[in-house]
Amino acid sequence: MELEATPDDEVFSSNDEMQELWPLGEVDPKKARFPCCIVWTPLPVVSWLAPYIGHVGIAREDGTVMDFAGSNLVSVDDLAYGSAARCLQLDRKKCCFPANLAEHVCARSHEHSEAGTAISWDDALRSGARRFEHKCYNLFTCNSHSFVADCLNRLAYGGSVGWNVLNLAALVWLRGRWLDRAAAVRSFLPFAAVSCVGVLMAGWSFLLGMAAFSLMLLGWFVLGVYCLKGLVG
Repeated sequence: MELEATPDDEVFSSNDEMQELWPLGEVDPKKARFPCCIVWTPLPVVSWLAPYIGHVGIAREDGTVMDFAGSNLVSVDDLAYGSAARCLQLDRKKCCFPANLAEHVCARSHEHSEAGTAISWDDALRSGARRFEHKCYNLFTCNSHSFVADCLNRLAYGGSVGWNVLNLAALVWLRGRWLDRAAAVRSFLPFAAVSCVGVLMAGWSFLLGMAAFSLMLLGWFVLGVYCLKGLVG
């Protein structure tokens, strides 16, 4: 699965100049500040059965997290379902911030314009929030991953405007980091407990059932993203 495009350097530039980027602050989990990061936290019940599924948000340059938390609701500095467990800080140099929208000539300028061109990191997040404030939340068709993927497309992160719930989830899991050991335990302990209780009560067939559940979920998102275009936002 392709995580991010790796085209030539000109993909990230518009004309011959970029918007000036100022230094970011440090990631500070205690203060819930994650500058230009994607953050992940487990979902109640769902993550107990499939621990790779969770809730994600994306942070502004000042570290404040924004997330699609419910229908017509994009939360600011109030990550739904608890504090972040994993985070991945993104490189703004891999985004396309045209210095002049009228002269947007990056390699994917047309696709980027259709996705929603942004002049800064925070501008992309604001535009994405305005769009999702008019959307209904649904775990299977339009969820927190949909919002973050939309923001990445507005940023043309990695030179790509093809971000979706699947390659975003893979990016976070393969390249993100646990904030501490307690976060990892908090994420996997319920899954381990449910698995142990299930095996004791129903035998090893319970684990087969959980595996089937995971495959069905994965199959749904593959179908919705790649086969039935527009089904999964």
